[in-house]
Amino acid sequence: MSGWAEHEVVQGSAAGTSMRVRQTRELAGNILLIGLTAWALLMISPDLYRVVDPLASAGFAADNDGRIYDVRGPFARQMDSPAWNAGLRVGDRIDLTAMRCTPPRGVACASLLSVLGGMGGVQLVRPGRVLTLAVLPADGGARTMTVAAKRPPVSWLSRFILLLNEIAGIAFVLAAGWLVLTRPGAMSWGFFLYAIWFNPGQNFTYFVLLQERPPLVLAQELAESLAHGAACAGLLLFALRFPGDRPERRWRYVVRGLPAIGAAVTAMQLLSFVNAFGYPTETIARATFFADYGVDVVAVWILLRRRHGRPPQDYQRMRWVIWGCLIGLPAYVLSGIMGSTTLWHALWTQASIPQHLTGLLLLINGVLGWFVFEAVRRPRIVSVSIPLRRITMFGLVLSVPALFAHEEIQHLQETLKLPGWAWIAFASVLLFVISRLHGLLVELADHVFNLTFRREAAQLAALGHEILKADNIDAIELLLTEEPARRLNLASAAVFRHGDGALRRHADGLGWTAMTTKFLDLHDTALDGLAAGRPFQVNTADAERLGFPVGLATPTVAVPVRDRVRCFAIALYGPHISGADLDADERAMLSRIASDGALAYGRAETEVLRRRVAALELQLLEGRGGP
Repeated sequence: MSGWAEHEVVQGSAAGTSMRVRQTRELAGNILLIGLTAWALLMISPDLYRVVDPLASAGFAADNDGRIYDVRGPFARQMDSPAWNAGLRVGDRIDLTAMRCTPPRGVACASLLSVLGGMGGVQLVRPGRVLTLAVLPADGGARTMTVAAKRPPVSWLSRFILLLNEIAGIAFVLAAGWLVLTRPGAMSWGFFLYAIWFNPGQNFTYFVLLQERPPLVLAQELAESLAHGAACAGLLLFALRFPGDRPERRWRYVVRGLPAIGAAVTAMQLLSFVNAFGYPTETIARATFFADYGVDVVAVWILLRRRHGRPPQDYQRMRWVIWGCLIGLPAYVLSGIMGSTTLWHALWTQASIPQHLTGLLLLINGVLGWFVFEAVRRPRIVSVSIPLRRITMFGLVLSVPALFAHEEIQHLQETLKLPGWAWIAFASVLLFVISRLHGLLVELADHVFNLTFRREAAQLAALGHEILKADNIDAIELLLTEEPARRLNLASAAVFRHGDGALRRHADGLGWTAMTTKFLDLHDTALDGLAAGRPFQVNTADAERLGFPVGLATPTVAVPVRDRVRCFAIALYGPHISGADLDADERAMLSRIASDGALAYGRAETEVLRRRVAALELQLLEGRGGP
């Protein structure tokens, strides 16, 4: 064998080995993705059952030091609380030493794991569960008490918010997993690790299934501590690599420090749970939540620093993520502080926190998942002010009826005594009504308060009248390109006119040059949306394949210029100069002026034909020797 042949064999063998290694890594990554997704869904999905059949409560809450700070819990009155009736009072302490899980088995250990502040604060347990507690009363001495849990009344509002939380939590995890599956890389993996821990779903039912099995609780706590640390490191990794998923040299020291940050958060989480072995840990538990806030602040700071100098479209995508972080991250951490530590009680001296309040905070965290999902999967997105305005309106639509109708509907629930499935049906109908009301109010708010939209609509309406007055095709096409681009601050605009079985561009147009394509095939798959007669999205890959402008000038929306009979042309528009894509309202306005353009095209063609007919008649008359 010659040296050249040996070299080719070696190269082929190396390429084959590299491909096998890559395939093995992809397979391992997919298996890990499926396993983590299943675990995350396993924790939150069982709480859907609580919408139908609520869990029971012992009626008290204890912090991570064992100090009892609430003896009413989710019950309307103290005298309804099992803990109050059993003799527990605010200021009493659970004897952590007497009930410690060394070894992790027995009734005392199982009871302790069910009432620790780190397990959720509100102390939900299996219906019929009887807790045996070693208590150190505030007035001295030591006692052993038994508390028989019972189901508290749960309002329709709490059930409805729980249903929304579970739907949002499941969607949050699945969306993050889909990003990893379709866009594998450090950026998407970082957000996925964040999502499996910091999502709106609740996990009380999952813990109830483990509470009476101390070894499983301890194993779960270890897994959660690792997940918590990975989530914090993952959020920072996402902030460092979004949107291009490329490392930047100036942030290399922060990247190298991510494992240490994750390990520190994991250690704090584990230390906060050593109260199961007899040690008070409330201070550590509070510090863990402050550490989460610190990670959130650092993530936002990184995004703010990295957004400068970005291309306009990437700048808009980063704005979405920044606003998602500013809304979602504090809401999630605040819900944890209110539910799992006494810090909120120490600051506001509030005995019992309504469950629907912490649920609403968790629901707000879902905004981050939606914003990130959209910003990652879409190369161009609309201005972030649009979803922020709609989220604000949704919050008002959801909160105002709840504020005024909460007590009345709660009394109705107690009077009618309907089964759980009936309240799910009621919540589903209510969700539909709220969504429809939200849509109507958003349109009304846009019309009344969005001055920019109203100004743009008025300008484009006037442009439609100008197009209808145009007396030739060149003037029509000029009005369909340059004027919308100028009035909406678009990066590009061009018109391809139908003729001879194809679409042809007769002028360069804004953002288009002689180097870009001049012809489009009517049968190209990229133009399938023409048949519907409505504006449609231009795929980035199709734009590159067809020779459209690159960069910011790449068209993002195609608007057919047609009437009910035929298509005269197609107008292609790029995003705003700011990088934000055209929103639905702007596309609708462009569609309306395109309809005016179709009328103008028809009239102009008719005028051309009329002149040609008149010229031919004149020629015939002249050929016959005059009239």
